[in-house]
Amino acid sequence: MDVLDGHTTGLTDARRRLVGELREHALVIGRVTLTSGAQADYYVDAKRAILRPAGFAALGALLAAQVSEWGATAVGGMTMGADPVACAALAGGAQANAFFVRKDAKAHGLQRRIEGPPLAPEDRCVVVEDVVTTGGSTLAAIEALLEAGHEICGVISVLDRLVGGGAAIEREAGAPYVALTTIDEIYPDRPDRTGG
Repeated sequence: MDVLDGHTTGLTDARRRLVGELREHALVIGRVTLTSGAQADYYVDAKRAILRPAGFAALGALLAAQVSEWGATAVGGMTMGADPVACAALAGGAQANAFFVRKDAKAHGLQRRIEGPPLAPEDRCVVVEDVVTTGGSTLAAIEALLEAGHEICGVISVLDRLVGGGAAIEREAGAPYVALTTIDEIYPDRPDRTGG
């Protein structure tokens, strides 16, 4: 059973709150250039919603449930998109350590690329991201973890823009990918919607 399918009232309410917060605070209508370089007529700045008390609490509950279901012991991803998401998982009660993946290893200090409590060989990692379009940032985090010899037991995004990034993520991770929400729920009447 996938806990994110809403089989319990508490998680259903949390998911409804998260969708509402993303609609109200994160959706920006207007021409923008995405991280991938593609142009879009809208932007979802998930941090505008998940860094507010209601959005953060809802996200934390959903993440903690999924992290627990997968038996994960660590949760994180590419800094900056993953930072508030991993912290929300811990605040929601996930029994896991958080970590952040840098784009490049630091040139000073401990010269680490994966920051936070050191990951042990037996750790089961969940990779998180705020918004997935092509999945580039998430794929980079997955690659860094795999190169360091860590196991990935799942990947979670707050929102998937539904342009194919999820399939690439699941393939690369060799683990399930779950989007807590999709652009269809946040902006169902968008001009580029292809159906569904």
